[in-house]
Amino acid sequence: MIKAADLKKSSVIEIDGVPHTVENITQSAPTARGGNTIYRVRFRNVTTKAKVDKSYKGGDALQEAYFDKKEVQYLYKEGNRYTFMDLENYDQFELFEEDIEAALPFLIEDMEGIIALISDGQVLTICMPPTIEMEIIECPPSMKGASATSRTKPATLSTGLIVQVPEYIAPGDVIKVDTEGRKYLSRA
Repeated sequence: MIKAADLKKSSVIEIDGVPHTVENITQSAPTARGGNTIYRVRFRNVTTKAKVDKSYKGGDALQEAYFDKKEVQYLYKEGNRYTFMDLENYDQFELFEEDIEAALPFLIEDMEGIIALISDGQVLTICMPPTIEMEIIECPPSMKGASATSRTKPATLSTGLIVQVPEYIAPGDVIKVDTEGRKYLSRA
């Protein structure tokens, strides 16, 4: 069992006996005294890909789906199919674009460190590492004398993801990106 307050985007929960992956979590705290924090969660059914929206209080217990975790490597994209390889036995498998939508801005060919969640021999979803290193392809020019705590500017990464970075960052720099919040963390 897992509490609603402990849910993460990588969580897989059973709803009516069917595994669902957590797609999005928002929380709201009522201002009235004694109000509990409400967690609004959007799940995606693993088999039908249908979206399910539910609301929970922080202490509500949810049934986790049982699954195996395997480290995989992203190989390449062909059309709307993405090919991955199991790093233990070198078996390859494909996932469709809509199955891994949240991970797409971070996928770089030959990337390792990705975890596949597997249940009954079927790959449910993939989980990205908490931080990854990516190269900046395009951003406004860096400013001389810009400090580390000053303003930010948009930077386009090698996968097309746009993040806000400090002004002293330049194209070609490699940075660490938080995959959960899609934010700049530091230079690599």
